[in-house]
This record gives sequence, structure tokens and C-alpha cells, in this order.
Amino acid sequence: ISLFFNNLSIDYNLIYPYYPMNSQICGNGRLKRERWNMFLSSFENKLDKKGRVSVPSSFRAYLNSKGYNGFVTYPSFNHAALDACAQDRIEKLSDSIDSLGPFEDKRDYFATSVLSESVNLSFDSEGRVSIPEKLLKHAKIKSSIIFVGLGKVFQIWDPASFEKFKTIAKKKSYINRSALRWDNKFKKEGVWQLILVAGN
Repeated sequence: ISLFFNNLSIDYNLIYPYYPMNSQICGNGRLKRERWNMFLSSFENKLDKKGRVSVPSSFRAYLNSKGYNGFVTYPSFNHAALDACAQDRIEKLSDSIDSLGPFEDKRDYFATSVLSESVNLSFDSEGRVSIPEKLLKHAKIKSSIIFVGLGKVFQIWDPASFEKFKTIAKKKSYINRSALRWDNKFKKEGVWQLILVAGN
């Protein structure tokens, strides 16, 4: 994508080759460009007759920006839902499990519960994935799916089950709101915006 303002030409595919951008022209000739680098919001989609479901475009864009054409998913420990993440995230989890003693029972428990149940799902040409029946059964999903963004990871729920959990989560968040603290340290990682003033 090349953008021209007067005699100014900027090729963002060369500057930011891996990061999806959403751009819009603001007042006074400003070009506002944002990068998504986490899973945000919730999206409900239906399973088709072949058991495929379309993954939200913003989720796919984030995964593509990391060089992945799919994601890893496994049954949630805590809910009738599926946990999902990029390949590098599951590798960190595997490293954490490997850090336990080689003969510790806990190592086998975690590896069996997470790694042996994990499935790599790849996007087809239309951005869909086919979730295995055993995972759909765990999440009690029959016809509709809701993708729930949780920052660096996301979850896959049955919509009705998620609505019940969301009500509980909001109540508990309010009760425990004092436990949340801002980190005052500046971090490069996070959502950022690039503002380009044309003609400068």
C-alpha cells in the first residue's frame, strides 16, 4: 500500500511488513494508523453443515501478524470452554511444564491435560477452521460459537454458557476491583498509534 500526499510517498508494506493496520483520514490531512496486537472483543458465528466456523477477521489479522495461519486450542481447565492462543504461547506453556522436575507427577499431569489435548487448527482460504468434535463436546457447542478476546489469548464458548459466565465475572470483578493496579512503567508492547501529518 503506497500513500501519496503532495510529493510524499510512504510504502507501509516495507516499513511494517507483518503488522495489520487499520487506517483512516482524520481532520487536517492527518492519517491515523493503528496496530492490533492482542485479541479484543467478542464475536459470535455459526458452525456450517461441515462443522466449520469463520474466525473473526481481527483475530486472524493478529495471528497473521505473528506469522501464523492458525492457532492452538485445548479444553479449558476452569470452564466448559476452549482456551486458544498462538503457537509461541503454547511453546511458553510447554517450557513452563518442562521446567518441572523430569520425574515429578505434576509435570505429567500438566503435559497430559494441556499438551496431549491441544490441537493445531489452520485457516482455510475463507478464514474458517474445523474444530474437532471432542473439543466441541467439552465446550457444549452445538450450532453457534462465540470467540472471546482476552488479550494475548482467547476462548471459544457456547454463547449461552458465556452469557452466564459473563454475569458472574462482572460481579466478581466489581468485588475484586481494588486488586487491579496500573503498571506505571512504559512498555513498548501494547496498542499504539502512528500519526502522520501530511506534507511535513
